[in-house]
Amino acid sequence: MNDEIRYPLMNIGIIGGGQLARMMITGTKLMGFDFTILEATDDAPASSLADHQIVGSLYDEAALKDLVNRCDVTTYDIEHTDTAVLKSLEKAGHNIYPSPQLLEIIQDKLVQKQTLQSHHIPVPKFEKIDKPTPENAQKFGLPLVQKARRGGYDGRGVQRIDSEADFEKIMRVPSMFEEVVDIEKELAVLVARSHSGEVRTYPVVEMVFDEAANILDYLVSPARISDEIAQKSCDIAIAAIEALDGVGIFAVELFLNKAGNILLNEIAPRPHNSGHFTIEACVTSQFQQHIRAICDLPLGSTEQHKPAVMINLLGDPGFSGAPLITGLRESLAIPGVFFHLYGKAETRPFRKMGHVTIIAETVEKALQNAFRVKEILHIKSKGK
Repeated sequence: MNDEIRYPLMNIGIIGGGQLARMMITGTKLMGFDFTILEATDDAPASSLADHQIVGSLYDEAALKDLVNRCDVTTYDIEHTDTAVLKSLEKAGHNIYPSPQLLEIIQDKLVQKQTLQSHHIPVPKFEKIDKPTPENAQKFGLPLVQKARRGGYDGRGVQRIDSEADFEKIMRVPSMFEEVVDIEKELAVLVARSHSGEVRTYPVVEMVFDEAANILDYLVSPARISDEIAQKSCDIAIAAIEALDGVGIFAVELFLNKAGNILLNEIAPRPHNSGHFTIEACVTSQFQQHIRAICDLPLGSTEQHKPAVMINLLGDPGFSGAPLITGLRESLAIPGVFFHLYGKAETRPFRKMGHVTIIAETVEKALQNAFRVKEILHIKSKGK
């Protein structure tokens, strides 16, 4: 096998310029890759780090063609883009991973669930609802979770309906209704799969959500579950990604119910919030692993050095505007604390402004230090 590779290694195109693109670049720039991003504004989190930027909408056909034509491989920071254009570019011979066909499945939560179910992946009970109404909610059975088929992100597009008093919350968009799972824990597995079919998984993580914002609050790795549950989680996650013929890194979100069964909630076809801890806690970060996978390079070790807790650094409720960080010095004085800001010029309630990873010798110690950081560290705004 010829092991000669030109330098720079490749020009990687990223559709989107948010914090995930930013961390893809910082995670692999030292390896010798060049990066070109497509993003609507020139002050996005990844703008200052990319080698080149195309300023344009993620749905702009000309901008997408420009990006893909410039790059050896194209990938995503976010899945909200035009798959029809990308499919035509892939058909013309361009390397786009994960494939536009896979992305199209993921974009529609109903189609995603139907596809997984057709491959015998365990999922919660669900039903297609074209025109959600109180009547069809009653018919499905309460409580239920309504999920908009398209456009949901960071807790948006999901609404729990517990009783008739919640009917006014029903979203009048094409949706699916899903049963409310009796959850013991919410878990996630990062699965990396290369174009050659090499597969690696990271340790199963345990996720705790902010109920007010329906967004990840903090996670624990490794998850506090049995070896049997961990293995089953990995098996389901791998089966799902192989069924989709996925290339890249994928976050497979799972429900562990109180009966001990594991159900697949949803899949993110890109680096994910549940994998940020890998930057400090694992041999290979999810961001470097994603680039390795889409470039068909050997996948790196997913071994975890030490237990870790990751906290999302969200904008405090009641504050909007230029960010003001409080408690940073005191937080950084705690051993094993790693602080990441995403370069966003404005904060607003529950906006993802950064994250903090805490590593320690034990999960218990990492959690103890993490809760100290949560008390101390806040994103507010100037003048408030």
